[in-house]
Amino acid sequence: MITISDLDIQFGKRILFQDVNIKFIPGNCYGIIGANGAGKSTFLKIISGEMDPTRGHVAMGPGERLSVLSQDHFAFDDCSVLDTVLMGHTTLWDIMTEKDAIYAKTDFSDEDGLRASELEEKFAEMEGWNAESDAASLLSGLGIGESLHRTLMKDLSGKKKVRVLLARALFGQPDNLLLDEPTNDLDLETVMWLERYLADFEQTVLIVSHDRHFLDSVCTHTVDIDFGRLKLFTGNYSFWYESSQLALRQQQQQNKKAEEKKKELEEFIRRFSANVAKSKQTTSRKKMIEKLNIEEIQPSSRRYPGIIFTPGREPGNQILEVKGLSKSIDSEVLFKDLNFNVEKDDKIVFLSRDPRAMTALFRIINEEEQPDEGEFKWGQTITTAYLPLDNARYFNSDYNLIEWLGQFARETNEVFLKGFLGRMLFSGEELLKKVSVLSGGEKMRCMISRMMLRDANVLVLDTPTNHLDLESIQAFNNTLCSFRGNILFASHDHEFIQTVANRVIELTPRGIIDKMMEYDDYISDSAIADLRERLYADSRFKI
Repeated sequence: MITISDLDIQFGKRILFQDVNIKFIPGNCYGIIGANGAGKSTFLKIISGEMDPTRGHVAMGPGERLSVLSQDHFAFDDCSVLDTVLMGHTTLWDIMTEKDAIYAKTDFSDEDGLRASELEEKFAEMEGWNAESDAASLLSGLGIGESLHRTLMKDLSGKKKVRVLLARALFGQPDNLLLDEPTNDLDLETVMWLERYLADFEQTVLIVSHDRHFLDSVCTHTVDIDFGRLKLFTGNYSFWYESSQLALRQQQQQNKKAEEKKKELEEFIRRFSANVAKSKQTTSRKKMIEKLNIEEIQPSSRRYPGIIFTPGREPGNQILEVKGLSKSIDSEVLFKDLNFNVEKDDKIVFLSRDPRAMTALFRIINEEEQPDEGEFKWGQTITTAYLPLDNARYFNSDYNLIEWLGQFARETNEVFLKGFLGRMLFSGEELLKKVSVLSGGEKMRCMISRMMLRDANVLVLDTPTNHLDLESIQAFNNTLCSFRGNILFASHDHEFIQTVANRVIELTPRGIIDKMMEYDDYISDSAIADLRERLYADSRFKI
């Protein structure tokens, strides 16, 4: 249990939030949401003790242990993978190291014997004999095989380090668990493993994440940081989002009678509660909707970018034909003899255990890279807009935002460009900012603006939610659902895939799987799972 009392956070004259009084209790998982800069990560740092509040204090239950997902990927470089995980339970690790040091003495004394006996008793009470096997099990669940358990952390790739640090945070069943963006750099299967793990976790969990499906799957409550305050809601992210949008629509209809508003809210809560009871995505611990005061629902102060893709012309029947495409990198086969046709109205998600496969395919069909073999052909009516995984080359200039966007616009009138950028939440002095110093999220909004100006009828998107905040992801997702053209994309965002794609193509070194079906059906199909296992056999991405 974590109790926050009279908490204020202020930096100079800027108040992040104040008068925070909130209690996080065991058995619940709390999703911390808020606009960029609202103070989500700062709030977790205050709870962990990494930062001090301006006023107030944080308390945990007597003897409770707190575990935090480390954001420092280099802190344990000289430690083995297994030791890094074991060190996550600091009390147990201290007992183990002191015990080993005593037994290593050449002049073992009676006092040493007594101390070793005390340590052995504590070690047994904490089930220390199972520690290494428990740590190994966590690592394996997160895709870190036994062959890597004695490897030094510095010899792992960045993505594998993230998984080890996550195992470290989860190890030993901590009483209170803080996870800041835990799904970053995890593939979809590992995220699903983490969802199942947290669904059965009986302690207190606080999570900051931009992954909506993850928040919906694991969170019983939502903590919204808005208007300089923290507000606790029973329910997951989707419930908070839909209810806040309903409240916004009601606010915009000022002439609606109070009784009508109340009935509309009550009906919304009733329908959502029924949906949640049937949803596969909710945790098994409790109903998401328990008690809710409808007076508490209010519009959010968040701003959503105006992302709208309007095709300049309707695509014809011939969209894209791919014949015999093959691509390898450093003698590793990404895909081989790839054949498929994109049909009208197809919205295709491309999957692979090797993310380089999707990037290579998208670069090839956008003529930025050559295949080893094969060819492709776009239809005559097709205009494409491409969002690459790496956009750095687009921002190596001294242009400000207006000048930058003007390179890609047919209408170069400054009023038009300012209005366009305003829809993407750039305004005032921001418009004169050099594009070379933009944040990752700002660059993505610029790249999306560039795409919108293309009036394309086919969108090619390589991991489009990277660096975007929840508001931009939601706006992007909503517009793609209603887009009147074709979409070819790769993503780690489960909700994005499930709501946009109507076809799945998985690229493997030994062939493809091509299914006209929704993503949730694809990943739950046992016949497809067996086929995937065969196609990935003998590769470094085997199951």
